[in-house]
Amino acid sequence: AEAPVGVWIGVAHGEWWRIVTSGFLHANLIHVGMNCFILYQLGQLLEPALGRLRFALVYFVAMVTGSFGVLLLDPTAFTVGASGAVFGLMGVAVALMRSRGINVFDTGLGGLLVLNLIITFTIPGISIGGHVGGLIGGFVAGWILTDLGPRVLRSPTAALALTAALGVAMAAGSILVV
Repeated sequence: AEAPVGVWIGVAHGEWWRIVTSGFLHANLIHVGMNCFILYQLGQLLEPALGRLRFALVYFVAMVTGSFGVLLLDPTAFTVGASGAVFGLMGVAVALMRSRGINVFDTGLGGLLVLNLIITFTIPGISIGGHVGGLIGGFVAGWILTDLGPRVLRSPTAALALTAALGVAMAAGSILVV
């Protein structure tokens, strides 16, 4: 059998789709199960608050930003999974709660985020770049949609366009970094 190809190697050889497809592949059933469980929990919180389109957009932006994080911090690592996007949804939830004046540590999310960051930085083989990149991308996307958009841009269309532009910029950055 052929050895798995890391995102960087594939992207460096023109396989730009790996920036997205790596977020849909998983190493084993526990990996996909944990990501699905947390995605379901966060989806229950975020999709009603954001709507389907904005939820899908922030998920995509977080996934692509997670790939960009991998390519910046550990470009030759073999990484798969939706964890970057899931961390991004945690970032979106933080931005949403912040915009509503809710302290995330007064909810279960603050502890969940800290626990997951501790796991990310202490257990070998977990993608720090994917997790942190997704978290940052998700927070920024959430901030654009829930804070910057309503308060500064005053246009839902402009906020959506800016969020989509963030995703495109991260995809372009992923291609250019290799």
